[in-house]
Amino acid sequence: MAGPDAGDEAATPAAPKAETPEPTPSEGAHGRSGFWALALGAVGVVFGDIGTSPLYAMREALAHSRSGGEAELAVLGVASLVFWALFLVVTLKYVVFLMRADNKGEGGTLALMALAQHAIGRRSALVFLLGVCGAALFYGDGVLTPAVSVLSAVEGLGDAPGLNGRLDPFILPIAAGILISLFMIQARGTASMARAFGPITAVWFLVMAGLGVLHIFDDPSILRALSPHYGLLFLIDNGVLGFVVLGSVFLAVTGAEALYTDMGHFGKAPIRFGWVAFILPCLMLNYLGQGALVLSDPAARFNPFWAMIPHSVYWPVLLLATCATVIASQAVITGAFSLTQQAVQLGLLPRLTIRQTSESQAGQIYVPTVNGLMLVGVLLLLAMFPSSSQLAGAYGVSVTGAMLVDSLLAWFIVRRLWKWSLPLSALAITPFLIIDAAFFGSNLLKIPQGAWAPLVLGGGLVLIMWTWVRGSQILAAKTRKDSLPLGDLIEMLRARPPHRTPGAAVFLTSDPDVAPVALMHNLKHNKVLHEKNIILTVRTADRPRVPEANRVAFEPIGDDFKRIVVTYGFMETPNIPRALGQCRKQGLKFDIMSTSFFLGRRSVVPAARQGMPLWQDRLYIFLMRNAANPTDFFHIPPGRVVEMGTQVSV
Repeated sequence: MAGPDAGDEAATPAAPKAETPEPTPSEGAHGRSGFWALALGAVGVVFGDIGTSPLYAMREALAHSRSGGEAELAVLGVASLVFWALFLVVTLKYVVFLMRADNKGEGGTLALMALAQHAIGRRSALVFLLGVCGAALFYGDGVLTPAVSVLSAVEGLGDAPGLNGRLDPFILPIAAGILISLFMIQARGTASMARAFGPITAVWFLVMAGLGVLHIFDDPSILRALSPHYGLLFLIDNGVLGFVVLGSVFLAVTGAEALYTDMGHFGKAPIRFGWVAFILPCLMLNYLGQGALVLSDPAARFNPFWAMIPHSVYWPVLLLATCATVIASQAVITGAFSLTQQAVQLGLLPRLTIRQTSESQAGQIYVPTVNGLMLVGVLLLLAMFPSSSQLAGAYGVSVTGAMLVDSLLAWFIVRRLWKWSLPLSALAITPFLIIDAAFFGSNLLKIPQGAWAPLVLGGGLVLIMWTWVRGSQILAAKTRKDSLPLGDLIEMLRARPPHRTPGAAVFLTSDPDVAPVALMHNLKHNKVLHEKNIILTVRTADRPRVPEANRVAFEPIGDDFKRIVVTYGFMETPNIPRALGQCRKQGLKFDIMSTSFFLGRRSVVPAARQGMPLWQDRLYIFLMRNAANPTDFFHIPPGRVVEMGTQVSV
């Protein structure tokens, strides 16, 4: 949904259509080489976030245990909990189960929300609220991941051999400089850099595995941690504190939701293969190596990852770790851009300027507003939490919340779309809900330590989305109430024909059944009607992409009027001239460069006694005034646009 006035009102969510399923990226004409290329690309993009967790996850979990990580049970218990968290949350929940719940090959919270709405067959307020909350929490993750990842890598300077901490005062400025540079290059596109992401990240995982193997022999008894009873014994021994430790253990699986979110870019098979055959073994070898090192040298518990690295290769590994964290941050930033595009198309946010940064890859986009706000958020986090340990306290709650939302939305898919019985659905979903709720609850205990930050950010985004959706609904209802049915207007024009002018006029509207505001104003003030008049509505389907064959539907509604509905998926960018070009191929004759596009521009004023509270009215008006120009959003030639304004209250 593009928004509430003519340029804005031109887009609305569409009812689901029975269409031929599209092939996912993994199902096309990919040969063996294509599969390996996708698997390598997935290593760089999908697993970048979870691949930086060994920098801090073990350290934080050990530090929060009753013994501070000195006791043997603490080391074995934490290593056991990490292993089973990776197995249950990542492997079982996401790789095996949730990746089956794809929306035409796409994943992610909003894709899952659209699929759940489709499964129910109507708009559900609960599903909508869950989707909005999940999206808002993802943005929190998107701000925290670059901050904690890059800072944890740069903190390796503090343990660098021979420096004795002399670089400690420069750690925060260096991390801030890296992050500022990362966000500044987004406008240039990252397609060229992305080619190196896979190989660099693959080398990073191999180095982590090698470090793990090197130190497992420090105390091979660490292999006992693969048994779940050590994790249970540790939780029982630590009592309430064990529940707190779960929040730190969860840091090991942050990034798991990326497997589901990025499914549409790489396909299920390459992601599943990459995780089971490469990523999971590398991660577990590293965590076991950290545990063995701490068992043999308890002093290493304060920073086990950096203590693993031999002095001879410390600086190359530090540089590689920094590159890996930058890649992980890039993947999250790109995910935030993609989520924003989906949110705009689904009507959860006002129109935002979205730029394509690659001529060949549709997924390469840049959203200046989101990029700037994320940079500000990252720098604020660095100022408030100047160490990765402090940031780790804030990290986790947004990710666990998003994972909990995924499990709740999956319930609707299992029950309504897959039509599983109630006992079977409960048996499948309840264990995941219990695990997610436990992790989410343990992270909520960190609110005094910083977990309030992503919750405040997420709450603010939920408020903005709800305000935009509710305001647009009120404005649409008011417009429909005050509007004239299109059929009645056509009959009136037949009875009293106005002056006719040659050419074609396109009137954008969100409701194709009522006379567009711009058409009424054109008749009222200019007292003319074009020879050909097109009532154009842009709708967003509950699927990621719509086949070109189903893009355009048009019907004549009189001698001089035609109604056209253009449908886009929620991951597509609207392009009106291109869509109208399809109409010309189907027999609708007009020259687009001699066609006038009429947009109704509404000036909205707050109303104290109707609709939303006055403060929310003002927030909605602020969002509306700062929305992107509909001419640019719909890619309409600027020289062919006529805007006609009116004032309305909400």
